[in-house]
Amino acid sequence: MITAIVFINAEVDRIPEVAEEIAAIDGVSEVYSVTGQIDLVALVRVRDHEQIAAVVSDRLNKVQGVTGTETHIAFRAYSRHDLESAFSLGLD
Repeated sequence: MITAIVFINAEVDRIPEVAEEIAAIDGVSEVYSVTGQIDLVALVRVRDHEQIAAVVSDRLNKVQGVTGTETHIAFRAYSRHDLESAFSLGLD
């Protein structure tokens, strides 16, 4: 499974509609409205790199109101448990 994190800029007056349309795309598992320089973050989970192109380039970028995207491919996942041990001070 390949995970891509897609930063999305959208027309301000269409952010809720854009988020809903993106969330309905096959391969998109979650869409978040966020603060900062981007408007939405989408998590895309697919089986291969070709499917990322199909989801992001062929579908997501064509949603009315999307003004730009930036895609990041995840190469390693850390569970909450792993993060807790990584930041542990060893004071047990």
